[in-house]
Amino acid sequence: MRHCETTALGVLLRHQGVELSEPMLFGLGSGLSFIYWDSKNMGFPFLGGRVKPFQLTMNLADRLGAELSVRETASPRRGWDNVVAVIDGGRPVGLQLDSGHLDYFTAKVHFGGHIVAMYGYDDHDAYLVDTDQQGGAVSTSLSSLAEARAARGPMTARHRSFTLDVPRELPSPRERILPALAACAEAFLHPPIANLGYRGIETAGDRVRTWLRRTDDPRRDLPQAALLMEKGGTGGALFRNLYRDFLGECAEVIDSGRLRTAHRLYAEAATLWTRVAALIAEAGERGDAACLERAALVLRELSRVEREAMQALRQVAG
Repeated sequence: MRHCETTALGVLLRHQGVELSEPMLFGLGSGLSFIYWDSKNMGFPFLGGRVKPFQLTMNLADRLGAELSVRETASPRRGWDNVVAVIDGGRPVGLQLDSGHLDYFTAKVHFGGHIVAMYGYDDHDAYLVDTDQQGGAVSTSLSSLAEARAARGPMTARHRSFTLDVPRELPSPRERILPALAACAEAFLHPPIANLGYRGIETAGDRVRTWLRRTDDPRRDLPQAALLMEKGGTGGALFRNLYRDFLGECAEVIDSGRLRTAHRLYAEAATLWTRVAALIAEAGERGDAACLERAALVLRELSRVEREAMQALRQVAG
C-alpha cells in the first residue's frame, strides 16, 4: 500500500478476515481534504490533501460499525505495556509515532502523524508493517521505536496505540459508502476557514505565485513540496489518485450518473494535481516565476473541478 494510515488499517482488518482495497479504506474513512497552511514559524508553506492524522481511522471505524479502542499515556512504560498486551494476545496493533526516529525510514523528516501496524517484537527489535515505499514488512530497534512514540511536536500523540474490532456482520456496501460520501462532500464544500476545502485550493492558487520570494532556497523547498505531493505517501496527485479509484469502486456498487460524473471529475483532478506538482518543481529548479503563474491557473481550475465533483457526491448521498 502507499499511504501509512490505510496501510496500518488494512493490516488490522485483514487479521480479522476483512479485505478492503486501499482506495476503499481511504474513501470510507472520508480521507480526502485540502489544506493550505503557512505561518511565520514555518520554513515553507504546507499543502495537505487529507484529513488530519487519525481522523480517517475514527471515520472508518464508524462506517464499519467497528469498536475502536485507543490507548494514550504520558508513561513510556505503560505505553509499551499497552502494546505488548495486544501482541502477546496474538493480534497486531496500530501505533501513531514520529517517523523521523525509525531506523528504516528513507527520509529522516520528522512527522508526528505517521501510523504503522506492529505485529511482533524480540529483545532488540520491533516488527512493523509500513508502506511499500518504506519497505513493507520492516523492523526497527526498540530504542528507536521508543523515541518515535515519545516524540512531541505538531501532530504527535502520547504513546498512542489502537485496535479495531469489527462486527460479525458488516454494514452493506451501500450503507458504508453513502455516509462516507456525504461527510467528505459536506466538509469540503463548507470549510470553516478559507485555507480548507475548495476554498483552500483557491487560496493556494493566490499564494503559490509568491513562493520564489517565500524561501531563501527555492531549489530545495519547491521541489521538496512537489515531491511530497506526488511521493510523500499520498498515492500520487495529493491523494486524488486514491479518491478517484475509490469512486470507481463505488460506481460498481451504486448505479448513479452523478457518481460517474464525480469519478470523471476526480480523474481530471488527479491529472491536474500532477501537473501542479511538476510546475512547482520546475519553478524551483529554474527559478522561473512563470511556472508558478501557470500553477496558479491550474489550481483555480482545480478548485472548480473539485467543487463540482463534491456537489455531485452530495446529491448522490441524498
